[in-house]
Amino acid sequence: MVEPKLQIVLQRRDCACNLARFYVLAIEPSLFGDAVLVRAWGRIGSTGRQRLDLHASAGEAGEALEAWLARKIRRGYTPVVSNVEFQPERP
Repeated sequence: MVEPKLQIVLQRRDCACNLARFYVLAIEPSLFGDAVLVRAWGRIGSTGRQRLDLHASAGEAGEALEAWLARKIRRGYTPVVSNVEFQPERP
């Protein structure tokens, strides 16, 4: 069984080069019980592009996520938000 959603958001900024990019890695369940690695990227402020990679298990998708995360960190991306859900306080 795949976790409901795991999401890691990365950013890379360099004002000298006018560089502002984002990269999102997420693992989500598919309709058929498989795990989907969702990768989205682009310039901050744009919708960017998205790719879905289907994996047979959550473990396999997790390994792929770790490989992409290591690759992006080597390229200068830094994590911004990781698996955080905002829940407002109720009175």
